Amino acid sequence: MSDDMFLDTNILAYATAKGDPRAATAIRLLSAGGVVSVQVLNEFASVARRKLRWPWAEVIRALAEFRILLRTPQPISLATHETALQLAQQDRLSIYDALIVASALEAGCTTLLSEDMQDGRVIDGRLTIRNPFDITPA
Repeated sequence: MSDDMFLDTNILAYATAKGDPRAATAIRLLSAGGVVSVQVLNEFASVARRKLRWPWAEVIRALAEFRILLRTPQPISLATHETALQLAQQDRLSIYDALIVASALEAGCTTLLSEDMQDGRVIDGRLTIRNPFDITPA
């Protein structure tokens, strides 16, 4: 993997999941590197606290490990927000998915790895969404 791959929150969440069949794939993807945004890190913190019921120390440790493996997180700026608003309208994305897509585009990524968005969908002619957990034969 390289810096042209953007990882959605579910990659980070599954990489830390115990007993989930998607964990091995997520760990492999995360270990290969890539790009996330500050939003993805925040969403992971929320999932880890709310759904996984992790203590803050464990959440903070996981976030620090992600930052070691991945490129410096893509910030969310007013420009990111404005691009996301346009994407949400024209591509019918939720605002949160649109923020992730906008961040991936700003980072120059060509692939967005996400379980939550339509596999194979191309955004703005330059970003392809791929579901790395889809085991349906092509």
